[in-house]
Amino acid sequence: MMQHENRLRIGRREFMGLASTAAAKLVSWSHASSVGAAQTVNPALSSDQDISWLEYQNKIYGAKPDDKGPLGGGSGYSSSFTKGDFEVSDVDSLLQALLEATSGQVIYVKGDIVLDLTPRIFIEQLELKIPPGVTLASNRGVDDSEGAVICSDTLDTKVMMRALGPNVRITGIRLRGPNSKRHMEHHARSFGPNGLGRDYYYRFPVSKGIETCYPIEIDNCELSAFSHCAIYLRDGTGHHIHHNFIHQCQYNGLGYGVSHNTSFSLIEYNLFDENRHSIAGTGAPSSGYIARHNLEAGISLSHCFDMHGGRDRKDGTDIAGTTIEIYNNTFRAPQRAVVIRGIPEEKCDIYQNWFTAHADEEAAIGGVSTKTRVSDNVYGASPFLSHIL
Repeated sequence: MMQHENRLRIGRREFMGLASTAAAKLVSWSHASSVGAAQTVNPALSSDQDISWLEYQNKIYGAKPDDKGPLGGGSGYSSSFTKGDFEVSDVDSLLQALLEATSGQVIYVKGDIVLDLTPRIFIEQLELKIPPGVTLASNRGVDDSEGAVICSDTLDTKVMMRALGPNVRITGIRLRGPNSKRHMEHHARSFGPNGLGRDYYYRFPVSKGIETCYPIEIDNCELSAFSHCAIYLRDGTGHHIHHNFIHQCQYNGLGYGVSHNTSFSLIEYNLFDENRHSIAGTGAPSSGYIARHNLEAGISLSHCFDMHGGRDRKDGTDIAGTTIEIYNNTFRAPQRAVVIRGIPEEKCDIYQNWFTAHADEEAAIGGVSTKTRVSDNVYGASPFLSHIL
């Protein structure tokens, strides 16, 4: 996994001065790296500390790892698999296992395997269809394994995996799409001055990773390079997306990590980087999400967390989803962190986040309204030093 840096950097003399001042005032804060090693230190941080959360006056701000393992999963994740009811090593054996597996069974893909679906998707429009209640697993993070790769280089990968019913789990796998690029010129040619329009834009094929209308759990996966979205929650409630590394879904105009239609989800303990919007939604009625303890690592094409409004859908309303909660996330990208593009039917609450690259609420958040409430967030790389000095 690449190193992501957006750290507090101060000199040794300043470090000692701040530490002495803080000790005199009996003030300290807790911090943790993105892999979850927590400490309590004085509020002057050395240059080799990469923090994702802060504790101040008994409150946690930002993304704090839980006892299952690091933000983004991988090494140290505690709910991994090393075997299953079916063990597969090629595409044909995987397809056979998907035909035979029943609810409660595990299909295990060995960690050193690469399953390249490119020709099958190009010629047959293959989708991996996972039966209700079945787990598709590999061993990402176990003994330094990166997990099996399932990939496609076919630009027109409409959907790589589809859940056929509730309680599907996809865990410990690297799912790699065909297009990690932004294609800025194509977007400008389509929608810029004298642009050729929406039909022209969509003549270039787009790709999705996982699609479902049923409750699904996706955890400890690495998902990347899908031009439409890595995960498409078309419908349903009870979706749980956690401890994944989701990156390079950044095709301009689309480019979502997790995308919602008429669906509700819990999105937590993920590591996001190089997406256009890491979390997005159409904003249709009966939709929303809870996003907590996620880390935006530092690169984003546009704002990080999103909910569309009625003007985007052109349905004559200003509705931007139903219920949204965004709390205890850390945003390192300089782009706006959150934009709500309308008014939620019930509420959007944004609190106890850490916006490291933003000076204030106006810089970090767009779309504040009577139903989008913002409170008790912290801003800047060293948000509490002014309280201590």
